Amino acid sequence: MTTAAQSSSQPRAFQGVIPPLVTPLTPDGRLDEPSLARLIEHHLAGGVDGLFVLGSSGEVAFFEDEMRDQVLRAAVRLVAGRVPVLAGIIDMQTRRVLAHLRRAEEIGVAGVVATAPFYAITGPEEIEAHFRAIAAATDLPVFAYDLPACVHTKLDPALLVRLGSEGVLIGVKDSSGDDVGFRRLVMMNEAAGGPLTVLTGHEVVVDGAYLAGGHGSVPGLGNVDPGGYVRMDRAARAGDTTAMCAEQERLAALFEIAFAPVGKVGPAAGVGSFKTALYLMGIFDTNVMSAPMTALEGENVDRIRTVLSGLGVELVR
Repeated sequence: MTTAAQSSSQPRAFQGVIPPLVTPLTPDGRLDEPSLARLIEHHLAGGVDGLFVLGSSGEVAFFEDEMRDQVLRAAVRLVAGRVPVLAGIIDMQTRRVLAHLRRAEEIGVAGVVATAPFYAITGPEEIEAHFRAIAAATDLPVFAYDLPACVHTKLDPALLVRLGSEGVLIGVKDSSGDDVGFRRLVMMNEAAGGPLTVLTGHEVVVDGAYLAGGHGSVPGLGNVDPGGYVRMDRAARAGDTTAMCAEQERLAALFEIAFAPVGKVGPAAGVGSFKTALYLMGIFDTNVMSAPMTALEGENVDRIRTVLSGLGVELVR
C-alpha cells in the first residue's frame, strides 16, 4: 500500500514530525530554561522536523504576554536554526492575535499557527475574515489550528482548502479528533492540487492519518518519545506500512500515561502526564503545571512510572 507521504512528489514546508513543545516550569511557575534546553535537545536527537512553540501542550492559554514572549525567545535561541520553529499566536479575537503575530515576527520564527476566534460567538464569515487578516499582516506561513474542543468551532474543510488555494494558509494542524473530517479535508485538498500541508495532532492514529493522505503529525506525546514518531514518519514515507503501524502500536501503549491519572481532567491529566514522564526521565526538574492546574502527585506519578517502566523507558526517578 502506498501512503500519501510516500507518493507525494510536491516539496512541502513543515511536513513530518513537528511536536508541540511542552513548557517546563520552576516550582514558582516561571520558565525553567535549563529543562527547556534539555527538552529541545531531546527532540533534536530524535530527529524531529520542526517544533511548535506556544501550542495547547505548551500551556499557551495560561500565559500572560510577557511569559509567551519569554518562552518563544528562549526556544528560538536554543533551537538556533537547526529546525524550523512555528509559533502559536492563539487568542480570542483578531486584534490580540495580530499583536502576538508582530512579536513572533520580531523574535524570528519560521511560521505561525492560529485557531479560529473564540469567546465571542463567530460564524463562517468572521472565521474567514480572521485568517485573511492574519495572512495580510505577515509574510510568514500561516497554519490554521483546528481545535474545536477548546474554541468550540470545527473548521470547515472546504473553507480551509479554498484559503490554501488562494495562498492565505499553508497548512492545517488538525486536532479535532474527527477522523471523518480529517479524511474529507485530505480528499478536498488533493482534489484542489494539494495546496495545504495537512498535519494531525491525534497521537494514537497517526498511522491512519498517513494512510488517509496526511503529511505528518504534531503529537503532544512526541515530547516523551520524539524518535518514535520520526520512525513512523520515515516508515510512512518509505511505504513500509508494517513498520509504520508497529511503531504506532507501541506509541499507543505509551499514550496510556495520559489515562493513568485519577481525579484529573483536560490538560492537568494529558499535559500533566507528559510533564511527569519528562520529570521521571530526568529531562525536567519538576512537573509543575500553570495555575490553576496542579501537578500530578503520589499514586498518579506511580501509575505513570508503571506504564513507562513496562515499556522499557529509561527513568532516573
